[in-house]
Amino acid sequence: MYTASSSVSAPHRPQRSTVAVGTGPYASPAHAQARLRRPAAAAGQPLSGRIDLSGPQGAQLRMAVASVHRICPEFNPVQVLRRSGRSVLIVGTTGRTTAVAKCLLDHSPVWTERFQHEIAVYRAFVRQRPLVRAPRLIAADPENCTLVIERMPGRPAALVRHPAEAPPRADIRAVLSSLARLNNWRPPADVFDRPLDYTTRIAHYHELGMFTDRDQGDLHKLLHGLAYAGDRQSMSQFCHGDALLSNILLSPTGPVLVDWEHAGWYLPGYDLATLWSVLGDAPAARRHISQLAQRGGPAARDAFLVNLMLVLTREIRTYETAVQRTLRESGPSGGGSPAGPGGASSGEEQRLLLRRLHDDCALARRAVRAAVGTR
Repeated sequence: MYTASSSVSAPHRPQRSTVAVGTGPYASPAHAQARLRRPAAAAGQPLSGRIDLSGPQGAQLRMAVASVHRICPEFNPVQVLRRSGRSVLIVGTTGRTTAVAKCLLDHSPVWTERFQHEIAVYRAFVRQRPLVRAPRLIAADPENCTLVIERMPGRPAALVRHPAEAPPRADIRAVLSSLARLNNWRPPADVFDRPLDYTTRIAHYHELGMFTDRDQGDLHKLLHGLAYAGDRQSMSQFCHGDALLSNILLSPTGPVLVDWEHAGWYLPGYDLATLWSVLGDAPAARRHISQLAQRGGPAARDAFLVNLMLVLTREIRTYETAVQRTLRESGPSGGGSPAGPGGASSGEEQRLLLRRLHDDCALARRAVRAAVGTR
């Protein structure tokens, strides 16, 4: 990351035994492992099965199917891929095409805005095709937060947010190559938004006590330097915005990127920072990502560092919340709890991951301070 003082890479840690849960829109929690063992082409085979729409649990599902039928009457639901308190994903058919319907269940303002942003991205892709493979839009209803896209063949590059084992090198190379093509894409600047306000986010984390005064000052110095490194557009890069391995399908014809709800213009290296943050058990891949981030010179390095600090702090906040929720749910008896974000199935696994994220953030903080010292 910053070679003059220290590279941003962490020592290899013992593998954690993490229970895989479905993440990403195409990983079925019940059959995720079996799907990984099947050839990738199997994902394109005809579907069969029925969805149970009966009983209290089926009421919400019936409403979701009804909202899909309003915009895509020919959609035939076959199987629930993923269901959470926030959304439900249903695989089905539209004529001879296999499709995935995504319906928002939690219509709070923050999730509604994010869902509508994803729909806007898919609609923009109809006119401006990205340089990577992405699902084709079939139908969408922003008002009711319903989206229908084609189902793409392939297996998830990872089943969880933070893989407990280092992914195969070939998979990492394919993912990085696909992200590089996307990041080099230059669509019209007014077609896509800027999902992240860096100054506001830094101030927010400082108010929460997650950034010290020095952290805030150092990041502002790097941002100030980036502002003078070029015009606003030249220092922007189109990014997926959530470049997790679980949001990338690997198929014989190349990677497919899904879940575009965070896509837009960022400082260069945001996707690389996201990928770096979840590869804690792949030190070789992290070193390669750090090298890629520095190829663009000091400005690209500084942008990557700012992105990395924000991404790691977001992850820490997410998992601290998960650990607190686990402690509340376990109660005085200290019993188990449902799986946390990214597939951490126990409070102990969540705490181990949180410790690693704090170590990573300390590495990034030292690299930021070294970078500021060269200005």
